[in-house]
Amino acid sequence: MALKSRRLDWFSFQSRLAYRALTALLILVVAACSERPTETVDRSSRAWFSEEAASRGITFRHQTGFAGRHLLPEIVGSGAALVDVDGDGDLDAYLVQSGTLYDLEQGREQPANRLYINRGDGWFEEAKDAHGADDRGYGMGVAVGDYDNDGDIDLFVTNVGPNALFRNDGHGHFENVSAQAGLDDPGWGTAAVFVDLDGDRDLDLFHANYINWSEVAELQCFISGVPTYCPPQNYQSSAVDRLFRNNGDGSFSDISLEVGLNRAFGNGFGVVTGDFDHDGNTDVFVANDMMVNQLWLNRGSFQFDEEAMLRGVAVDEYGVAKAGMGVASGDVDNDGDIDLLVVNLQGQTDSFFRNEGTYFTDATSALGLASPSRRYTRWGVVLADFDNDGQLDLYEANGRVDPSTAYTSDLRGEPNVLFRGTSNGRFVEIYPKGGTREPLIHSSRGTAVGDIDNDGGLDLLVVNRDGPAYLLMNRLSERGNWIRFKVLLREGRDAHGALVTAIVGSNKLTRRVQPEGSYLDSNDPRVHFGLSTQSRIRDIEVLWPSGKTEVFGDFEAGRTVYLREGEGTVLRR
Repeated sequence: MALKSRRLDWFSFQSRLAYRALTALLILVVAACSERPTETVDRSSRAWFSEEAASRGITFRHQTGFAGRHLLPEIVGSGAALVDVDGDGDLDAYLVQSGTLYDLEQGREQPANRLYINRGDGWFEEAKDAHGADDRGYGMGVAVGDYDNDGDIDLFVTNVGPNALFRNDGHGHFENVSAQAGLDDPGWGTAAVFVDLDGDRDLDLFHANYINWSEVAELQCFISGVPTYCPPQNYQSSAVDRLFRNNGDGSFSDISLEVGLNRAFGNGFGVVTGDFDHDGNTDVFVANDMMVNQLWLNRGSFQFDEEAMLRGVAVDEYGVAKAGMGVASGDVDNDGDIDLLVVNLQGQTDSFFRNEGTYFTDATSALGLASPSRRYTRWGVVLADFDNDGQLDLYEANGRVDPSTAYTSDLRGEPNVLFRGTSNGRFVEIYPKGGTREPLIHSSRGTAVGDIDNDGGLDLLVVNRDGPAYLLMNRLSERGNWIRFKVLLREGRDAHGALVTAIVGSNKLTRRVQPEGSYLDSNDPRVHFGLSTQSRIRDIEVLWPSGKTEVFGDFEAGRTVYLREGEGTVLRR
């Protein structure tokens, strides 16, 4: 089939809405000028992280397979997981490979996903054939969870083409059970999450789809006569996301149309879950690329209402639908509910949606993120307390869509950025840029967070498009005290979605068991609290997915504590 040709750049879809685009630009300029003139940069020159991937045994290098034609999936992937696959108490690293979208030459094998086993000290050894999880599809993302409640962690991989489910045998080795489980959906899957949406104590699966795409129908797009990747609007083929109900017997049923996911279309990238409206049910938020976001409010029994526009998270405060890529969630303002942060394309600000209980407000400017965030194209995004001061910090992984000569090492490379969370609720950018002594310039995508060496400092694993991965070890010498909780259901698996609240000094903090988030990634499910100078954390409460709250008391800092459902004191309100 001949290629269709369109002389359109990534923003071309707005050509029919020129007035709106000009208005939005003027508003952004006004917003940049109106940010409060408080401290915006920390130039203390302290390095927060040290890049140690190769020296610690992670030799993964991402491949897009670019061979002259600009095929859209090449600009998108991929992600990674920090996950304890062998149940020994430390985080292993699983990295998703892309490969090539062209018909394979005779005898040529597609590169595979790779698994690195943590030796227990933060150094890794590569697992042969990824212990059976060496999927060779054109990889995008990964979700992690014990879907069969047998006490070990399973992996779900999204691809351009059939997705893959890998069942753990209990010893960190995997079997591909995609077809038997009914999860080999052939679309273009992106972010995914295991989550119990019907309260039956097993994990269902939700995953976003991007667009309906094929190589033979690929378009041609140009910027100033130079070929580039097309924006998703040019294809006019948004895909329906997928929801699979866990049947409890190792199989899943696709109930996407039954629950009405086809009522709202989007180019789905990032996905997070949470009880955003405080009704006791777990909801789903989807960040869409150049389309309105979606907020699926769970009414119970797999009944959902899409209320993103009504609740204030569909577009930004000026009514603009941005290039929603990665998404992070957390209680940034320490008021007990879950806020949302969506990262976007260069020229667009981040979108920080502050949860006000029954609706959200766009507080991007108020948090100091409007001006600094628009400089780069952001993908992976993490809200975590890297310095253990009790405030959530922010890390964003960046990489251009279109080429530039700004950084000679990578035409689409950009530096990643790090922001310190402050007690006044604003974010302050950290220098040196990205928190590393030496500048790191690649086109970054997926970013997973977790404590790799179990020293109480949160580390990062970053996938770089057509480049080596970063393993950013936390080296901030003046970190505060910390404590970490492994929160488990009676079945023995991680209590996805459980809320842990605690008193730290005079502050009440809320954290969540949340492996999903960022961009195409899965994170450490253990709940981390930075304690600043406090040596003790008080009044630990766990709100379980069942709706019951248990009290577990006080704990000393500097250790990992297991909180098991049924072993606390039930709180009756």
